[in-house]
Formats: sequence, C-alpha cells, structure tokens
Amino acid sequence: MSDEDDLEDFEPDLDGLEREDDEKETEEWEDHRKEGEDSEEWMSTPLTEDMMKEGLSVLCKTGNGLAHAYVKLEVKDRDLTDIYLLRSYIHLRYVDVSENHLTDLSPLNYLTHLLWLKADGNRLRSARLNELPYLQIASFAYNQITDTEGISHPRLASLDLKGNHIHMVTGLDPQKLISLHTLELRGNQLNSTLGINLPKLKNLFLAQNLLKKVEGLENLSNLTTLHLRDNQIETLSGFSREMKSLQYLNLRGNVVADLGELAKLRDLPKLRALVLLDNPCTDKNDYRQEALVQMAHLERLDKDFYEEEERAEADETRQRVKEEPEAEPEPQLELGQSSI
Repeated sequence: MSDEDDLEDFEPDLDGLEREDDEKETEEWEDHRKEGEDSEEWMSTPLTEDMMKEGLSVLCKTGNGLAHAYVKLEVKDRDLTDIYLLRSYIHLRYVDVSENHLTDLSPLNYLTHLLWLKADGNRLRSARLNELPYLQIASFAYNQITDTEGISHPRLASLDLKGNHIHMVTGLDPQKLISLHTLELRGNQLNSTLGINLPKLKNLFLAQNLLKKVEGLENLSNLTTLHLRDNQIETLSGFSREMKSLQYLNLRGNVVADLGELAKLRDLPKLRALVLLDNPCTDKNDYRQEALVQMAHLERLDKDFYEEEERAEADETRQRVKEEPEAEPEPQLELGQSSI
C-alpha cells in the first residue's frame, strides 16, 4: 500500500466522544496541573538513533511503491528535550512524543505525510505547526499552551488542547479547518466562548474553565454535543434555533439558579439530553417538571429518563397555561379623577 492510498483510507477512530466528564477525568486533569507547576529544569536529552530503532514500527510502502519505510513512532516518556532527528524521517504517519519535556515541535514540519500526532504532557507553549496536509488527529493535552494560533491543517478532524493555559480562542480559521468536528478545550482558563466559529464542529468540550455565559456559538448548526460542566454560567442565553443539531448539553456544576432560564433552551429542536446537576435551580421542587414543560422533546434530564406519567403531567401544564386568559390590565384613572 502506498502513502497516498493509506492516507485516503485512514479513518480516525472517534467513537464514544459523547461521554460525560467523570471523577477519573477530573482527577487526571488535577494531577497534570500539579505536574505542570513543577519548575524543575531537565537535562538536555535529544532523540537518538537508538531510541528511533526501539520506537519505530509498521513497515509500509513509500509513495512511489518502490521502497519501504517505518511509518509509526512511539517515544513517549523518554525525558526528551529535543526531537531534531525527526526531520530525516519524512515517511512517518503516526507519532507519539507524549510525556517528555519538549518545548519545540518544529521538526514535525518536515513530516508532510503525518496523520496522527500525540504530544501530551510536555512543556509546549504553542501548538503552532506548518500546515500538514494529511494530519487528522492531533493532541496537545496537558502542556503550557497559552493560545490557539498556528493550527491550520485542512484534514484535521480532532484537536485536543485540554489541560493548558488558554484564556481566549483565536486564530481557528473555518476556511482552513474545514474538517474539524471535535474540539477539546477542557481544563483551560477560558473566560469566553468567542472565537469558535467552526461550522463543521460536532463535538465541543469546554468543561472546567472560567465561563460565565455562552456566546458566539449561535451558528454552529452541526454541533451535536456541548460540554460546559464546572464553569460559572448563570444564564442560558446564547443558544439559538440555528443550533439545530444539538442533542446533548452538559451544564453540570454551574450556577444557574432561576428555573426561568430553561425557557431559553426551547428553541433547540433536537435537544434530547440535558445535565444540570449541581446547579442551584435543581434544588427546587418542580425542577424536573418545569424542564419538561419548557422542552417537550427532552428525553433525559441528568441521569434519569422521563416517564410517561411525567410527560402527561407536563402536557397538561402546557395546555392549562395556553388556555389561561391573559390578565386584563387594571383601568387607569384619568387626570382629575380621584378614587373613593
């Protein structure tokens, strides 16, 4: 199989992305955050030919079909500080350099056949690379990255930036990121959802940030999954009818107190599962019922599916509200008149 054939046939395994954040994920994030605070200086450890021999695997034909080359490299947890040697291994398609001490990934710019990259747990301050035409999955989790600039790979389908120090999303150009459907930004320091104008996006993970509201996501018409757990959101403004594909919304661990905010989700036509656990509004007696009254198509609230009895009661409430006459305004006294 040639490089080109393999690149065309490659299909990223992205099943199971509609997951809920669990305690294990939270602990993982906290552990990496503590490690990132360690200021220990590391001895210079460059990638060597011996390490390459140990880490290379999967022999495939090269582009012209006349030679073979190893296309997969795993050199994780080797205390590496330098991967300059990779400039010579232009046929690599799958590279794992995670759990090292890397601050520079520029040698990867020479790997123009790269399909899959994992660079988690390093000391990177940027995910910037030249445009890699075939890169489909890239993970830069648990680094020290402060921005989202310099990411412009046309076939990139999944981008993982969780556990970094990103305050604002900038530079994600929808004209260049034409294939991106999964974006993971959990555990950063985001104070706004602006800058995520990516119409092809299907899965967006923004849990464990500093968000107080949702904004700039109104035109994400293909978004099906939105995770906003453990932020500081108190209003449910920012959702629109244009978000016509959204099926799963996780708002657990925010500060929504007013049940009236649920009415702002009525225009989401495909919303089937909503998680609001650990918000103040869930302490109110009519919480589950009010949610179903506002969103008749909702199938699951928090961990529990709605029963037929609950649906019937919600239908009655909606009908009763619809039939209730609007209260007539009290007559106003004209000037010069006085009440007895």
